[in-house]
Amino acid sequence: MPHDSSPLPAKTEPSTAESELLVECRQDGVALVRMNRPKATNALSLNLQALLSQAFTQLAADPAVRAIVLTGGDKVFAAGGDIKSLEGAGPIEIMQRHTERVWAPIERCPKPIIAAVCGYAFGGGAELAMHCDIILAGEGARFSQPEILIGIMPGIGGTQRLVRAVGKFNAMHMLLTGQAVVAQDACRMGLVSQVFPDEQVLPEALKMAALIAAMPPLAAMQIKEVVLAGVDAPLETALMLERKANQLLFATRDQKEGMQAFIEKRKPSFEGR
Repeated sequence: MPHDSSPLPAKTEPSTAESELLVECRQDGVALVRMNRPKATNALSLNLQALLSQAFTQLAADPAVRAIVLTGGDKVFAAGGDIKSLEGAGPIEIMQRHTERVWAPIERCPKPIIAAVCGYAFGGGAELAMHCDIILAGEGARFSQPEILIGIMPGIGGTQRLVRAVGKFNAMHMLLTGQAVVAQDACRMGLVSQVFPDEQVLPEALKMAALIAAMPPLAAMQIKEVVLAGVDAPLETALMLERKANQLLFATRDQKEGMQAFIEKRKPSFEGR
């Protein structure tokens, strides 16, 4: 599959007539997923969540896609859940929405996902960013889990992923006060990978995604799988998973190509086989 650094997408596919979610599949193996509810600060309505689920299901199965960038635009990433759809709901209704199933295609996506965050990533927006593998943030980005302020708590991994990312004490501060954290502090805590000027976040995310897309995709998938599976496992178990995945990659054509290209001092061409 050809790879280039062109910033222009190969195609643009609005997911609905309202275009609440835009998916751009580029020629460099990168898919750009853009939430598009600017008047609602990209609030994660049930419809938008369903569209995200559908998009990531399709992208996970597309062999031409090797890395994914998720963004909300240059003003806001996602300012939480749609409170109007939650205000009158009872516990059984909330349970029957099965948000864990809706978000599973993002959580289990085998392709590397980069979140490009500008502006607010609050509540469900922060949880969505934490479903990704790398978070790049603009200098004006802010992260929070403000659910306690309206009498509830995070329900899409905000307590569990946050504490694993930033540790108990930083997580407790965010969760129990509902206060927002600026991008630089989020980076210091380990929630954000890198911080850029706001206007550079998406270009940098696309650049990084193109770099990852040019890597052998089977190796990238195995790295992601082993990191996520091993993070909560005993060290000996995690090391065993790492060894087995490493051994498996020696059966791939990309391993042969990569090592041969290194010896011959040329650029490798990876096929994902």
